[in-house]
Amino acid sequence: QVKKQCDQKLLIRMKTKCVPCSLNLDTQCPAGYTKITNGTGTPDCRYYLEMKTFTLSFPGCRHRCVKEFEQPECCQGHWGPDCMGK
Repeated sequence: QVKKQCDQKLLIRMKTKCVPCSLNLDTQCPAGYTKITNGTGTPDCRYYLEMKTFTLSFPGCRHRCVKEFEQPECCQGHWGPDCMGK
């Protein structure tokens, strides 16, 4: 039995929006993503507060999230929608 389908596993990474660290404890990743940071997340960003005439910038936190995604792919030497070509 020759294997025709060789799906590729992809890891999609994303970060949540930058918010004050004290408010980041309850931040959830989007549906289908897994949170890989704990507590208040990573303090590696800045968030902005706009006043009438100026904008203030503050250090903030965000969480990192990952999602595993399987991309259908044919093995070498096979092609087509059902990977039958040879």
